[in-house]
Amino acid sequence: MKKTYSFLFLLFFTAAIAQIPSGYYATATGTSYTLKTQLYTIIKGHTDNGYGGLYTTYQTSDVDNFYENDGTVLDMYSEKPNGTDPYNYSTGSTQRCGNYSTEGDCYNREHIIPQSTFGSAAPMVSDAHFITPTDGKVNGQRSNYPHGTVATATWTSLNGSKLGSSSVSGYVGTVFEPIDEFKGDIARMYFYFATRYETTVSGYAYPMFNGTSTQVFTTSFLNMLLAWNALDPVSPREIARNKAIYVTQNNRNPYIDHPEYVQQVWNPTADTTAPSNPTNLVSSGTTQTTTNLSWTGSTDNVAVTGYNVYQGTSLKATVTGTSYAVTGLTAATAYTFSIKAKDAAGNISASSNSVNSTTTAATGSTTELLFSEYIEGSSNNKALEISNATGIAINLSVYSVKKQTNGAGSWSSGIALSGTLNNGSKFTLVNSSMSSSCYPTSSATISTAAAEMTFNGNDAVGLFKNGVLIDIIGTFNGGTANFAANVTLRRKTTITGPKTTFNKTAEWDSYAADTCNNLGSKIISKEAKEEIVIDGNDVTIYPNPSNGSFTIDNSNKAFSVEIYNLLGQKVFESNNTNGTALSVLHLDKGLYLIKITDDAKTSVKKIIIN
Repeated sequence: MKKTYSFLFLLFFTAAIAQIPSGYYATATGTSYTLKTQLYTIIKGHTDNGYGGLYTTYQTSDVDNFYENDGTVLDMYSEKPNGTDPYNYSTGSTQRCGNYSTEGDCYNREHIIPQSTFGSAAPMVSDAHFITPTDGKVNGQRSNYPHGTVATATWTSLNGSKLGSSSVSGYVGTVFEPIDEFKGDIARMYFYFATRYETTVSGYAYPMFNGTSTQVFTTSFLNMLLAWNALDPVSPREIARNKAIYVTQNNRNPYIDHPEYVQQVWNPTADTTAPSNPTNLVSSGTTQTTTNLSWTGSTDNVAVTGYNVYQGTSLKATVTGTSYAVTGLTAATAYTFSIKAKDAAGNISASSNSVNSTTTAATGSTTELLFSEYIEGSSNNKALEISNATGIAINLSVYSVKKQTNGAGSWSSGIALSGTLNNGSKFTLVNSSMSSSCYPTSSATISTAAAEMTFNGNDAVGLFKNGVLIDIIGTFNGGTANFAANVTLRRKTTITGPKTTFNKTAEWDSYAADTCNNLGSKIISKEAKEEIVIDGNDVTIYPNPSNGSFTIDNSNKAFSVEIYNLLGQKVFESNNTNGTALSVLHLDKGLYLIKITDDAKTSVKKIIIN
């Protein structure tokens, strides 16, 4: 569960969304296509770093510091914002490898406006503002098809992007539709292209273009792009990307710096009529962690483009339909939900009726401990994590961890556990030779060279209570076949109790070898009391101001870090950090709030990045 602290939004009222060079848009004073021409004059003549230079730019412009925060390539065609990415790529090298026969083979460069449209001419062939790193297989499937809304999908990528027949009015060909998370990003790339190449775009043959240098797009595709722009507003990821490209290319995407320019250029007689408010909101099928919302849709003088779903006063999601499945809730907890409609011009309706929903209480197997994480990494990087979400403190003296070797024989004598595991806490067992770069053994509850912590991918591991198996990772007497080698497994949040049979797909999320950043992280529970210290002396950060590289002194405790900009937007997160050095060079200059959380307290401080 994510916590929202209102003081993060109230400490400061005004701040620039990104650090735009002083006077950069001083001459952008017009409206409609006059404004577009003024923007063209501002952003034309950028530095052309060549087609090969894109891979260098991507090392700073397209790094995942926003979802998994793992520093891998941020690919709009494979990123799963609310789940585990199906694969990842590392930055830093030209990726012309493999044959792109399957997803996850290699990444390459995707021209959002196809390269064939402009005949591979410079500088558009290497303009990073509309050329992004993407998986080679998905890039090939998209081919030269226009972006659009799909009526019937013929192919779907692993993150949900899809290819299929068009539902765009007046266009009957094949289109490619990205997931909602990146529709606005792509729309603003199209608007950038139409502006930056205003003097040549009328000669480009492309289904989305109408052959003019003014409107540029056909009316149907323009309406779609305006809807996508409203559906998916400018994000911190786009802001950071725009800044990074400016550093290497010396021009900016004005529709990221000033989102209002979209309407001012392409819809100067802007629609100011808000949709009617949604009605008949109901909640049904509520479980311990989920509920289903449905409502009667709104009407609008032009068209409703989506609905904002609110949990209390916080925006939970934006959807295009009239239903939403809420997940990640806490058992036996009351929630309030409401809905607002919006249109392509960004007008927001009044709120629907509010609906109250209380999740069901935890029962049965939820009153027991369970394995929550398993690490079988390189060399001796072996770890197990046991979680207590029972609501009470548990005496561990009757519990033990045992192993079966190579899928045959009897259970080992076991590691006996001891002490008390408080509700909301985790018990970690690690191999005593585990690499400190993965997880320092001093942070573990038990660090041992016992045989139970030398398991391999075919060794079943069991949690026992009073000598009886209650939870298992792997299959007892499963033979020598690997079920989890060179992998980190984390229990899905939907699994609330132990199981004596192992179902990897249904119960566990898989991560790359040596993924250790979540091990031992505290469970958020209703009963947990958290001390919040603002600008105290308990944590030291230096140097401050800094260039984005600084040290956090938290008395050698493991901690988590969140950084917020002055608009209250989270721009960085790192869980279970043990090292003290932190680098956030991708952030703009300015004042930020940094939240440092360990098992005992949360500290909030101001930091300045120069």
